[in-house]
Amino acid sequence: MSCAFSLLESCHLPCSRYLSTTFRFSRGFYQMQRPIKHKTLCLCRNMQTFACELVKASYVPTPQTKPKDQSLAKVETIGAFQKLPMVMPSVDIFQSALRKAKRVLPTKGIANVAKRERNRGAKQLDALMKELAVPLRGYIENFPKRIYLHPYERSLIELTFGAGNYEEVLKKVDALRKKVVSVGKEHASLCAKSLSKKEAEERLTEGLEKLQEIFKCEGQAIDDLLYIAKTLRAMPVVDLEMPTLCLVGAPNVGKSSLVRLLSTGKPEVCNYPFTTRGILMGHITLDYQHFQVTDTPGLLKRCDEDRNNLEKLTLAVLSHLPTAILYVHDLSGQCGMSPSDQFMIYKEISERFGNHLWLDVISKCDLLKESPVVFITEDREVDHLELANYQKIGPEGALRVSVKNEDGIDKLKKKVHELLMSQMERIKSKRIQDNIEVLR
Repeated sequence: MSCAFSLLESCHLPCSRYLSTTFRFSRGFYQMQRPIKHKTLCLCRNMQTFACELVKASYVPTPQTKPKDQSLAKVETIGAFQKLPMVMPSVDIFQSALRKAKRVLPTKGIANVAKRERNRGAKQLDALMKELAVPLRGYIENFPKRIYLHPYERSLIELTFGAGNYEEVLKKVDALRKKVVSVGKEHASLCAKSLSKKEAEERLTEGLEKLQEIFKCEGQAIDDLLYIAKTLRAMPVVDLEMPTLCLVGAPNVGKSSLVRLLSTGKPEVCNYPFTTRGILMGHITLDYQHFQVTDTPGLLKRCDEDRNNLEKLTLAVLSHLPTAILYVHDLSGQCGMSPSDQFMIYKEISERFGNHLWLDVISKCDLLKESPVVFITEDREVDHLELANYQKIGPEGALRVSVKNEDGIDKLKKKVHELLMSQMERIKSKRIQDNIEVLR
């Protein structure tokens, strides 16, 4: 049998409408007192509630478990990479810690030389251990766990460093920290038990050399973490509240040239496939409004299992970011891929990401006046009306542009502006819907 009681601190104020009742809890029972002859207002503060279990006519408090904090599993918003701590090289960490440790003096007032020396040695080893362990613990705590990251940033980590490598480096850093703490405490304890000044000095030197050896052998994990931090911090930041235009297509179809023409982004432009080696960002300002533009690596005709990490980066952007798609086609064949292969890629992407706002663009239209390049790999036996139309005029409603002659560029900019404004309306509607869900 259990019951709950509330302990109240009461104060009585004159009032003509309320009658107070006071409860007193004493020795397993409660008494109700009502000797009040006037009307008062009872105000309660500092209410505390606890549960009791009735055991042999006495009340015994029972432990109460706190509810689990659901906010711990909250997924981070985009931008976690810019919050990463600055990581020092392993050599600098050790040298800085060693300088600080050697400045530690023995406790004042120790007259005995042997006691003073072992006190100094133990304190310096303990200080060195702490100076090494504290920054490592800070790295472990401040580098986010991958499961709490935004799905887009989670994909960037996996595709940039490989599956599990990010967590493996953090585990090695934590293992190094634990080893430093263990060895530091062990040698500090040995130094504190020295029987002479010479023995204390020897154990101090031995402890310093042991910690240096550990850091030299296993400090590569810190340098690996430094590389990870630099790479992630250099990743382009995407604003989820700002409309984003994502250029997609096969390699070398002219996506980077259009990004340079439409935005402030300056990706490398070369006449060979996979010039774009990552996600590149630019910005557009139209009618005093700011938009984002992202250039993505080209896609090849193959299944997802056979795609390289560059192609998977493109799919990660389309899967996890609210983008409008500007799909670029090259019917001239100058990109190195036949129109029929481009058509197959286009059909796959349009079916997978058909919920995105979409605009088709045929680039290099100045080359279409000449005879198109015929590929040996072209499937001539395919009797498909849609494919035949695609090879001649591209997708229905596609814009024809030429960066070289600037043909159709003004019309493209107008269409891009309309597309991004529609994307802005979609983002606003999504935000309103999310707020309604929160209120519910």
